[in-house]
This record gives sequence, structure tokens and C-alpha cells, in this order.
Amino acid sequence: MSYRSFVALGDSFTEGLNDPAPGGAGMGRGRHRGWADRVAERLAALDPEFRYANLAVRGKLIDQVVEHQVPRAVRMRPDLVSLCAGGNDLLRPGSDPDRMAKKLAGAVRSLRATGAEVLLFTGVDPRDFPIMRRARGTFAIFYMHVRSIADLHGCHLVDQWSMQGLRDWRAWSDDRLHMNEEGHRMVAAKVCDVLGIECDDEWRRAWPPRERVDPGIRRREDARWVREHLGPWVVRRLRGRSSGDGLDPKRPDLDVFG
Repeated sequence: MSYRSFVALGDSFTEGLNDPAPGGAGMGRGRHRGWADRVAERLAALDPEFRYANLAVRGKLIDQVVEHQVPRAVRMRPDLVSLCAGGNDLLRPGSDPDRMAKKLAGAVRSLRATGAEVLLFTGVDPRDFPIMRRARGTFAIFYMHVRSIADLHGCHLVDQWSMQGLRDWRAWSDDRLHMNEEGHRMVAAKVCDVLGIECDDEWRRAWPPRERVDPGIRRREDARWVREHLGPWVVRRLRGRSSGDGLDPKRPDLDVFG
């Protein structure tokens, strides 16, 4: 199937955080790329009239994505919609994967009712992630719901849980929460594979063996991560703030890609 329009919904994963855009290394608005932009580039190469919008904003919870982004996508009536949300909810104590799944299912029904193809995602297995590993069972329950929703409503599914290449830290940025350029490249390749789009990249990444890291260096890296990334993240949670507060989507309109 050819897609003439694509709207991407979600949080920092879909916004493309920590994948610098070509032409500059800054991480300001519009200076990051991400898997969704990479997929849009492939679709635009096939159709010069291809249109793309990215409504994702970092830090958003599933209720916020469903309330603010899904209705805009419904009005745009694109051929393809990607919806990945819930990761930020699962990081918070007391998250309810069953309630989240009901919210997601309602959004998928609304999107599918427009005739759009819908692309859903499982997350990466969190067993290697220091913040998330304790909630691994909660993550697994939610992503099993995502699988069921995709099957019930005829959606495409990108299964990141099975992508072994994403378990290597070389696919992740220093904050250990967001993928880097290589991680986004792999996800984009997987999306293209799922959608049947030609792609030069390969998502079955086989990393070369890593050199052994001195334990002292590792401890210093862990301490820096706590100071520079985990600490500020915890402070924002305690204050009820989000990294996406006050930010608008980087591509709010369904326009010709370019």
C-alpha cells in the first residue's frame, strides 16, 4: 500500500529526541529527527506530494495524547497514523496498564473509523534499564494489551520488545531513556519493514563486541547519570512538571514534507 499522508502521535520517542537533525547538532525545537521523520523521508521519496505531520511532544502521558493529539489527527484524515503512548505513564508509581489499554483502544477505534491505517508499538524490554526494570511486569501487561488491540482492530504492530539490537547501550543516549541516532535508525527500518516500504537500513543490528569497561569508570558514569539525568527527572516528577510543558508539536500541520 502507498501512503500519501502520515501523522505521528505520541511523546519524546516519536518527537525524535536525541537524534540530531542534519545540518546541526543542537537539540532545540526542530533540531531533532527521529524514527518518524526518517520514515516520512522514505515515503516522500516515493511521492513528491506526500504530506506529514508530527504532533508528538516530549513528556506527554497517554491521557494527554488521546485528548489533544488524536482528535487533531482524526480531523486531518491521513492515510497512516502512528500512535505510541504510555511509556511516561508506566514510569510513574501506581500506573494502571488495564486502564491505559482501554484509553488506547478508544483512540484506535476513532482513528480506524476515519479509514486510516494505524501503526502501534510495544516498548523495549526494560530489564536492562535501571529506572524501569522493577516495573517490568507492568510494562509487559500493557504491551500485551497493545498486541491485542492491534490484532482486534487490524493495526500494524512494531514489536520493539523483540529487537535485540535495542538492548545494547550503543543504541541509547546518555540519559538512558531516549534512543540516539542509531536507535532511531533501527526503529525506522523496522517500521518500514512492517509497512512494506523499501529501506536501505537494517533493523536486525548485530553490534560488534564491546571492550571491557573498568569498574571505576563505570561507577563514575553511573554517578554522572544520577546527577545529570535521574536527579532532574525525579525533581520534575515531584513538582508535577513535564519536560514538554509549554511546547508545541514540531510539525503541527499536515503539509508536504520538506
